[in-house]
Amino acid sequence: MAERPTLVDPPMEALLDKVESSKFTLVAVGAARAREINRYWNGLGQGGGPLTPPQVHSGSNKSLSIAFEELFEGKLTFHRPNAEELEAERLAVEAKEQARRDAEGLDAFSDAFRDA
Repeated sequence: MAERPTLVDPPMEALLDKVESSKFTLVAVGAARAREINRYWNGLGQGGGPLTPPQVHSGSNKSLSIAFEELFEGKLTFHRPNAEELEAERLAVEAKEQARRDAEGLDAFSDAFRDA
């Protein structure tokens, strides 16, 4: 049997390289994916919507370990948005919210018009 070079497999250094050497980002990305994996396992057979199953075959039954293995193998990717992307997303959310408010106002106007 092959010996592991460290107690952590995949190695922590390799995982940190995948997330721009940020321990905080590694924890956040891994935890978010682990929650998705848990939702997938808990929702099996219930038609829980578009849930993504684990993307690697793992000897571990721990969702966080599976998430880290996915990251290590390149099945899970990370992208830090730049300022322009964040601003575009903010504007899109504002436009969607404004459209919702406009639709609600139009509905209220239509209701008032019918009642008159």
